[in-house]
Amino acid sequence: MLDRLQPDEERDLPPVVCDAESAPEGPPWHYDLSDEERAAREEKRETRQEKRDRLKQKALNKTPDKLRNPSDLQVRFRTGVIYTAATVICVLAGNIPMVLMLMVVAGICAGEFFYMLRSDAKLPNEMLGIIAAVLYPLSVYIAGLVGAMLVSLALLLALLVWYVFWLRARIPDVGVSFFGAAYTGLLLCGLVIIRVSLPAPWGGACVLLLFLSVWANDAFAYLVGSKIGRHKLAPRTSPKKSWEGFIAGLVGSVIFWCLMTLVPGITMAIPQAIVFGIISGCMGVLGDLAESRIKRNSGFKDSGTIMPGHGGLLDRSDSLFLTSITAAILLIAGGCIPYALF
Repeated sequence: MLDRLQPDEERDLPPVVCDAESAPEGPPWHYDLSDEERAAREEKRETRQEKRDRLKQKALNKTPDKLRNPSDLQVRFRTGVIYTAATVICVLAGNIPMVLMLMVVAGICAGEFFYMLRSDAKLPNEMLGIIAAVLYPLSVYIAGLVGAMLVSLALLLALLVWYVFWLRARIPDVGVSFFGAAYTGLLLCGLVIIRVSLPAPWGGACVLLLFLSVWANDAFAYLVGSKIGRHKLAPRTSPKKSWEGFIAGLVGSVIFWCLMTLVPGITMAIPQAIVFGIISGCMGVLGDLAESRIKRNSGFKDSGTIMPGHGGLLDRSDSLFLTSITAAILLIAGGCIPYALF
């Protein structure tokens, strides 16, 4: 094709930065880094790592001797107790504390999500994605579904401007940025909808039971699957999950959905609660498998290190995302809670 081009046409072609043989290692957007820039970037990484090591050593020096070398189970238990206590306190404290908690969770999970996708040769706009993820719960609390639509529209317009004026950005990067914000922020808005639909303190009680159904699903699946699990549920995505654990997890989910029928303001019969519990339990497992697929594609074992013994916050919240929005849809569509969509 180049042979048929005229000299004037050849001058209009963009210059070739690197051919297939001389291209350096790494994605194309790193090709134009000079040796000095690479050295500066590496020095910054080493400085951050040294700072982390100093902070860890400082915390270790203040730790009592009997707590310095805990087992993995002890670390998981202590971290789980702190996470559970903080969640219960924020949920029961009122609407504002719960919304603030969800904003923090959405922001941290979005940051972990974008960090993993960057390692998978993606270039998302982390700043816009994290800001939108944080604003989703607040917007739904203030303006309902209209607020979520406004945040989505603003995010889309901002990403389009970024794509047009920042030439390194690609369409997949725009899609990943939008998906990350919606995945970690928009899906959590189901908890806000459920909370504001019922008067205090019953809205908080319903949300807490929904949290307990997610935790019971995970706990029952782990305990039963680790003991008698023989048939793999998704061996390529999450080899440790089994059909036996999956069924046990659904039982745990159904138990707490049945307890929701006792909450004043919720109109739901036991058979309806069983069906809703099974559906939300399945969605929780789907959310867990989806996050496992993201980690596997990106080459990560854990999404982060913010929760010792558990990994990242995204690892602990993956089941909650789809469960929360599914629960809100089921409760509204089933006429179980009063809520005006617009």
